[in-house]
Amino acid sequence: MLCLPKRSRARMHPGSLLLISLVALALTSCGKLDPRNVDVDLPKDTPVITETNFDKPLADLGKMTQVYGKRVFIQGKDIVDFTGLSQYSSGEIPHDITEMSKSALNAIGGNVVYIPYSPVFINNQMVTGYSNFQGKYIPDIVLSGGITEFDRGLETRGSNTDFGVTTKPFNVNQSWVPGDTISVDYNQEDQNSVARITLDFNLLDFRTMSGVARMQTVNSINVYKAMADKELGFTIFGPSFGLKGTVKKVQGRHAAIRLLVQTSILQIVGKYLYLPYWKLIPNMQPDQVVLDKIRQDFRNLSQNDKVGEMQTCLYLKGYNVPVTGKIDNQTQAALASFKPGYKSAQGASDTELYVELWSSLGDNLQQVSDRREMLAKAINGSSPPVERVAAAPAKPAPAKAVDKPAANKVATQKPEAKPEPKPAPVEKTSTGPAAVAKTNKEKTATDTKEPTIAKQQNPRDDIAQVLRSQSVTGNKTSAEALINERRMAE
Repeated sequence: MLCLPKRSRARMHPGSLLLISLVALALTSCGKLDPRNVDVDLPKDTPVITETNFDKPLADLGKMTQVYGKRVFIQGKDIVDFTGLSQYSSGEIPHDITEMSKSALNAIGGNVVYIPYSPVFINNQMVTGYSNFQGKYIPDIVLSGGITEFDRGLETRGSNTDFGVTTKPFNVNQSWVPGDTISVDYNQEDQNSVARITLDFNLLDFRTMSGVARMQTVNSINVYKAMADKELGFTIFGPSFGLKGTVKKVQGRHAAIRLLVQTSILQIVGKYLYLPYWKLIPNMQPDQVVLDKIRQDFRNLSQNDKVGEMQTCLYLKGYNVPVTGKIDNQTQAALASFKPGYKSAQGASDTELYVELWSSLGDNLQQVSDRREMLAKAINGSSPPVERVAAAPAKPAPAKAVDKPAANKVATQKPEAKPEPKPAPVEKTSTGPAAVAKTNKEKTATDTKEPTIAKQQNPRDDIAQVLRSQSVTGNKTSAEALINERRMAE
């Protein structure tokens, strides 16, 4: 039997089919793969105003200086990195942060006046004859400090997860398949590290260039660096392919230092002026240096002055309490409303009650500021109220030692002649909130314009501590206007 050969059939290899498809795709897109047509698009961003969480607290501190009647002229020296790591750590931290401190000081406003430190500029002006020190503002205090710590490898933590699975061999006899198993691999790696930056600030007295006791801040901030790496791989009968992702994030050192500078400026200025600055930042603890000073000042007051301080605080908080220096029914009711469980037996001698009342003024600065304006108008006599707040007359001038002819002259005066009132001396002023009731020096001799009720008060029962030397909130007595009072004649 004759067997004829079968007609041979052309078989297409699966691998060849894939190769032909790739070549066809490359040929059709050859024009787009021309290296001479390379291009790149860059994003276009507009400038963005940088805002931090401490911009508002700094502005509120300026408003607080007006509410509590505090004022300071402050100058800043060069604030630099004292660790030396800014030059040997690839610029991880800035070497000079003077401009950051200037911006923070100037952002306070209110009754805080910032004076730049520029000895070279002043010296050049004097040499060239353009200007002298006339009209220049003299600071009260000088801010000095710098970066004192930068610990990069403070703590490093890492974790790693590795997973893989491989199937049993398959019975694959095709020559173009290099393997006969399927496998899956997964890997995840995380690493975190923390560094710490510390900033020290100190205050110096400008006249003596000595440090102001207990006026320093030491604040630290942690900055973090993290890296994550994930990888997923597949192996199917020999060929392998997979997915991999890596991310590395470093917290901005410069941005962290700016927050550190703003926090330290807020703290040291508030401490120097004895203000409840901790009310401006949530969860900040009260400053014991400030509280100790407020307690001491309150204990040194007379009984009438203590009552006047409490009444002034109550009035600023919204209670319609006249500042008379005497405990009356209105004052008792206001204290009971402010602090439930208040015991009237303690009265104005309760130092802790006063501290709580004094610090609570920082809870609502806008309300207190409005009430302070009303109090200032009442004192200045812009309206004739029936019972003016803090309308107690000034104390008469104390008797002075005079020579014999002068004594005879005084004896010949008419009995009804009244002595000239003398303004309260600046060195005996208190730092309590009753400073809001201070009138200008020209107002101390206006006894004839006082209401009848104010005139009938006993001079011994007046509250001299209510009439302070601090400025009253308003355009005419703001720091921008009062700054012109300072001259080089000092």
